[in-house]
Amino acid sequence: MSTSVIPPEELPILEALIGIRNRLTALKKAEHVRPSDVQSIYNLVIKQVTRLNSVREDLAVNAAVADKSAAINDAGKEDASPLIKTTRIDTMLADVFSLLSLFFLAVGRSRECPAMFCQISCMKQLLDHMNESGVYTEADITPYASRVAELREIIKNDERENKHPPQLTKLMMRKLEGCQQVLDHLFESLSVLSVELLPIHKKLVSIRRQLFSVAASPKPAKAEVKALQDELRRIEAKRVDGKFLGPCGSSVPEGQEILAGMIESCFETSNDILVRNSTVSPVLQPIYDRLMDTKRRLEHLATEHRWSLRETDLWSYHLSLKEIDRLRVDGKFLDNEGRQPEGQIVLLYLLRRCYGLVYQLMSSSEPISEELMPISSKLTTIAKCLTELRKYSGPFSLRDVYPYRLALVQIENMRGRVHDADGNEVGELYWLGPDESVPEGQGIIQAQFEEVEQMIEELLNRNDDDGADDSDNDVQNYGSSQVSSIATEDSTLTDDSGSGESGPNYSIMTESDMAGRSGTQFSGEPTVH
Repeated sequence: MSTSVIPPEELPILEALIGIRNRLTALKKAEHVRPSDVQSIYNLVIKQVTRLNSVREDLAVNAAVADKSAAINDAGKEDASPLIKTTRIDTMLADVFSLLSLFFLAVGRSRECPAMFCQISCMKQLLDHMNESGVYTEADITPYASRVAELREIIKNDERENKHPPQLTKLMMRKLEGCQQVLDHLFESLSVLSVELLPIHKKLVSIRRQLFSVAASPKPAKAEVKALQDELRRIEAKRVDGKFLGPCGSSVPEGQEILAGMIESCFETSNDILVRNSTVSPVLQPIYDRLMDTKRRLEHLATEHRWSLRETDLWSYHLSLKEIDRLRVDGKFLDNEGRQPEGQIVLLYLLRRCYGLVYQLMSSSEPISEELMPISSKLTTIAKCLTELRKYSGPFSLRDVYPYRLALVQIENMRGRVHDADGNEVGELYWLGPDESVPEGQGIIQAQFEEVEQMIEELLNRNDDDGADDSDNDVQNYGSSQVSSIATEDSTLTDDSGSGESGPNYSIMTESDMAGRSGTQFSGEPTVH
């Protein structure tokens, strides 16, 4: 769509939104994001949305006098999404909501309406690309259907509890319905396939994905392509008079056209890979390089998510993908003369793959504030070590589990109470942020903590009666030799200035530290006593 001229009445709102986006961009660079800062900016955004709705209602009423077309009336409704129009203010509002939604994820408020905006947008792009490529099975789209149902329930819950303004919940519900419509179309497309043909369809989808993956590599492996062609020929050989038959060859199941089209498409793609000299046309090479770099970075983030990723880091990737997606005309990348250069399927595959990684990272975001993520990650590591340890029969002594109990003590000692205006401690113990706020995710951290405690107790309960005395001796001998080590571990809880005051430093033992401290090597047999 072409961009419309912004009405003068909306210009102050645009200026305010630009200022809000600048604030969000600056906040993204902060070492720690405070929930109060996110909430205050969110309130400003809602205020501007309310103003925008009011202005557009007035404009629509005036326009309806001269023209009562459905489009104008829809634009003037109270719950109309400001994002449906195509002025710069709508694009700016979409950017603000996208970035704000990532901040809600970062502070652990992932089960609220504002946190869904960017995730729903990414899901919609993925579903649209699936529809374009035709490379999907029912197993591929079922998780999206489940996620849509889950998000719909969250929106309805927010609506019932009046957590957010009606304008926002209606906007989110409408965006979610956009995903539902594409999902319905995808399921309907698969419904014409008979059950007898589903295994063949699944195999063809797998082959096509492998072809796309090979085509996207800098140096496509011709031998791998030929092997996939051999698989295609074996599938094609099952047809009789161009048809796949049912059991005992007594029927012709429905869905023949879909499979025939997929086989033809796979052969075309494979032949294209074999005959061309490069991955994509030189005209599309810059886009290819950009997508490959984005894919590589996102794959790295996917493996390091819990330890290195702040959800707001995904903003730049999502924005870059949207910019590339907007370069397409009717789903194709064009050159300066309006022609379609070679490499379209490669770029579409990379674009879809990048969107998939962004969506995966957003979906895996837990309702834990980034300030508590180091503790959560450490508890996960401890649990993983204990899981490896309990694969062996034991018995286990207190010495074997000592490093894990020490780590738990460290984590427990990080808790504190908030202070009132007079500086007195009040309330329950919490894992606090640097500004003594109470970050989101306390319940999850507590559950992880208790789970690790239970795992340790289960290991100790495996001890035989005749090994109890040995275990006690181990503890006495080991404890006296580890006094200085405990002091060293406790010192990691002090701040960087060395003042000795408790601070938010969450640097505690790593998995290798634990293995070394207990004398346990997880690649072999543990030391038992």
